[in-house]
Amino acid sequence: MRLGLDVGSTTIKCVVLDDKNNLLYSTYERHYSHIVEKSAELLRRVAERFGPKAIFAVSGSAGMGMADSVKVPFVQEVFATRVAANRLAPGTDVIIELGGEDAKILFLTHGLEVRMNGSCAGGTGAFIDQMATLLKMGADEMDAAAQTAKKTYTIASRCGVFAKSDIQPLINQGAKPADIAKSIYQAVVNQTIAGLAQGRPIQGNVLYLGGPLTFSKCLRQSFDETLNITGTCPENSLLFVAMGAAFYAEQSIDLLKTAELLEKKGVSETYRSQPPLFKSKAEYDEFQARHAKAAVPQATFPAEYDRPVHIGIDSGSTTVKVVVIDEAANLLFTDYQPNQGDPISLLQAVLLRLYEQHPHLNVASVTTTGYGEDLAKAAFHADFGVVETVAHFTAAKHFLPEVDFIIDIGGQDMKCFKIENGAISDIFLNEACSSGCGSFLQTFAQALGYDVKEFTKLGLFADRPVDLGSRCTVFMNSSVKQAQKDGASVENISAGLSISVVKNAIYKVIRASSPEELGRHVVVQGGTFYNEAVLRAFEKEMGLEVIRPNIAGLMGAYGAALYGAQKSVKGKYSTLLTLEELQSFHRETESRACGQCGNNCQLTINTFSDGGRLISGNRCERPITGKKEQGEWNLYEYKRKLILGYKPGENRRGRIGLPLCLNFWELYPFWYTLFTKLGFQVVHSPMSSRKLYLEGQGSIPSDTACFPAKLAHGHIEFLSKLGVDAIFYPCMTYNLDEGLGDNHYNCPVVAYYPEVLAGNCPELRE
Repeated sequence: MRLGLDVGSTTIKCVVLDDKNNLLYSTYERHYSHIVEKSAELLRRVAERFGPKAIFAVSGSAGMGMADSVKVPFVQEVFATRVAANRLAPGTDVIIELGGEDAKILFLTHGLEVRMNGSCAGGTGAFIDQMATLLKMGADEMDAAAQTAKKTYTIASRCGVFAKSDIQPLINQGAKPADIAKSIYQAVVNQTIAGLAQGRPIQGNVLYLGGPLTFSKCLRQSFDETLNITGTCPENSLLFVAMGAAFYAEQSIDLLKTAELLEKKGVSETYRSQPPLFKSKAEYDEFQARHAKAAVPQATFPAEYDRPVHIGIDSGSTTVKVVVIDEAANLLFTDYQPNQGDPISLLQAVLLRLYEQHPHLNVASVTTTGYGEDLAKAAFHADFGVVETVAHFTAAKHFLPEVDFIIDIGGQDMKCFKIENGAISDIFLNEACSSGCGSFLQTFAQALGYDVKEFTKLGLFADRPVDLGSRCTVFMNSSVKQAQKDGASVENISAGLSISVVKNAIYKVIRASSPEELGRHVVVQGGTFYNEAVLRAFEKEMGLEVIRPNIAGLMGAYGAALYGAQKSVKGKYSTLLTLEELQSFHRETESRACGQCGNNCQLTINTFSDGGRLISGNRCERPITGKKEQGEWNLYEYKRKLILGYKPGENRRGRIGLPLCLNFWELYPFWYTLFTKLGFQVVHSPMSSRKLYLEGQGSIPSDTACFPAKLAHGHIEFLSKLGVDAIFYPCMTYNLDEGLGDNHYNCPVVAYYPEVLAGNCPELRE
């Protein structure tokens, strides 16, 4: 018999074939990181059922190290897929395979060409799982819901955090879960086509492989609709790699001996480690005592309290924090809870509780900050709003007046401020990756079956923390699984992950060449620094002792309250809603497109019970003021009218298409006039739009080209369907010399993008 094992990042697949290559047995199971144990168990299961000898090979992203350690033949998974496709689906031109953490497109015609995801796992099975969790659905429920969708939204698929940033507002605005689910699948399709195919057309006989494409009918339909094809999801689509390994295997192996070797290997510790966080319990006790000193004094807050108080509200992306302080900046009250997509209702409940428990409450100021600063301020008539960087700086300065660096790590974002001469001189934010944030640790804790607080405590006294480096959250799964395979304990993995969070922060987000350049008087804040393992790892990496306030997660709200105390006028009351107004408070939310210009901004209109309202999502003030700019002063409107005013002339010598993209926006009047005078009929492509971009995305060869360049592909696609004799789009090294600079070169993209289009748009061959 032949045996093939496919050890993937999240699942393990096993097939047994007879001597005529008929499938006798197969299994597809999640290994939950127990790769060695699961593999040994499968080999024993097969040996008991079919006998101990088999022609055997291993494949898969997590199988190489394991195969090498027990001297079993390994077959590279792309090659295994090709072997299986040639045998089981001859005539296949393209294979699209989505796995747990990897995505591949295999072009089989005219030689093998492979496109794989590199530094990011956006658009894979793990990405879909994360988004399903956000919608509080299982993968099956999400697929079923998506099939009933009526509308598709634009959602980023490059990174799970960016996608979450697009999805959360849609949830808050009441978008239907079915429409969001369908949009997530479409985002995966766009990521695969634009990010992986990179200009090579996906056509002919297309095969869909891997878990996400096998289990999601909607995902397959989205690929079919976008590519204008009818792809095939073959029988045993989940087992192609395992079957390819079995077809290609040549060496006979004793399965029971191999299982025994695997189990022995599983208990040895062969991973790369780093020094422990604490050498002894005494060192830990000293560390705890030092950090206990950075505490805000607490004062009593009895029911009859009537002295002036200042309230700080930090409405964040995932949590809402409220702090009440007295005039001496002592803490009277704190509240910290997840916003559950509706921060206004939560804040209303907290403010009502304050009023009801303190009938003589004397509010001197209310200050809001965070993502929901404007919304909270408008809803409850707060006195001040403050940018969150200033709020965090105000709080940090209260603890350490000479502070020169602040780092704030939250659930999914990270902010770092450099302070010089008492003012913020530089700001660093995580942009395309969240692998250094709190949700990073939470994801792993849940995957290993622990509460995040319990999980991080395990790492404090780990003897050999795993050296995991700093990588994408999804890819880090593989490193953790490899470490588990090599015998790492949960304690050592926990410590290793905490150290990785810190390395990500310093070297990937801040991009520091050395810790010394960040500063020597450092305040750390944000909920993630409640984790003592992360705090200790940060101190060791920086080589200094830092200040971690006991209210690290509340620093935004505390800073807002301090800011309000500084700005308020003594003896003057806050404009905060009264108890009666809060009791009758309600708001209505409406989502609609503005429609007053071509941007069609998707507005969220919040209307409050007192008649006030807040409009967000607008890119100009027109929805708020109702005023429209006068056309004669609007250069963009002038250009648009001018270009649309040119009508195709008489066709005496042929029909020429001009793309309205890049430099042709400026030069269209000249080229139109020239060709019309020469007797050609001139037509142009339409105004750029999302739809136009999607139509041309299949021929975009580079993910790093600017968006205006990517749009050009849609313009060429459109013109090719108009029946023109030629499309005129020349390379132009120089622009018109206006005498205003040293030279008049065009940017390289504008100058030579026609060459890229000529080489990558298949429709131009006609």
